[in-house]
Parts: sequence; C-alpha cells; structure tokens
Amino acid sequence: MATTPILPAQPSRFGRSVWAIFAGFLFVVILSIATDAVFHKLNVFPPLGEYTTDKPLALATFYRMIYGVMGSYITARLAPNRPMFHALLGGFIGILLGILGAAVTWNKNLGPHWYPIALVLLALPQSWLGAKLFLRRASPAS
Repeated sequence: MATTPILPAQPSRFGRSVWAIFAGFLFVVILSIATDAVFHKLNVFPPLGEYTTDKPLALATFYRMIYGVMGSYITARLAPNRPMFHALLGGFIGILLGILGAAVTWNKNLGPHWYPIALVLLALPQSWLGAKLFLRRASPAS
C-alpha cells in the first residue's frame, strides 16, 4: 500500500504577504529610531520634545528616504508574488501613518511643518524605487 508523503505546511500567501510588508516596515522603523538616537546622543538633534530646525530635519528626511527605499526593496524581495504591488502597499501604509503622525504632532511646535508633509509625499516614490531596484536586479540579463 502506497502512502502519501507528509509535506511540511507552506505558509499561506497572505501570511507571506503580511510578513513581507511588516519586515520592510520593521527595517525602516528600527534603523530610523537607531539613527535618531545616535544623532540625539551626538547633539546633532536637540533633546526629544524640543523644537528641531530645518537642517537636522533635512538630514532625517534624507536618511529616512534611503531607509524607505531599502525597506521597500526588502518587501519586494520577500513578497510571494507581485513585488511592486507589495512595496506600493507598504508605501500607502506609510502615507497613512505619516498623515496620522502629522496630525498628532502638528500643533506641538516640534519643528517646521514641511517635515511631516515631506514624509507623506515621499512614501510612494521611495516605495516604487525600492521595488524597481529589486525588479531590475531580479530580472535576467538581456
């Protein structure tokens, strides 16, 4: 009598999709918080809760963009299918979180208003670029 081999359970595509988006998000959050902490310690940024001027926020915008591209690359790489879709979905989630962050901090006088607006506006372009870099690298050479 032939027996059917028992194969290990494969994670669902939905579960892998959620993991891909979460992993990219986690990467960005951890690196952003760690970099912020280093710059606070080095007095590049003022103490938490104090007003931050344009120059440090421009620096933060720059490295958050780099991390966003890298996080989207990770999301695209881990996606079970449709890497661009997954990266852009992560970008839309970033937009929603950015809008929420801007709304919560808008009247707290923590810095100029261009900064939270920039984070919202850059979420999709950096997500697209991260996925595009993955797709270019993943495609066979012509």
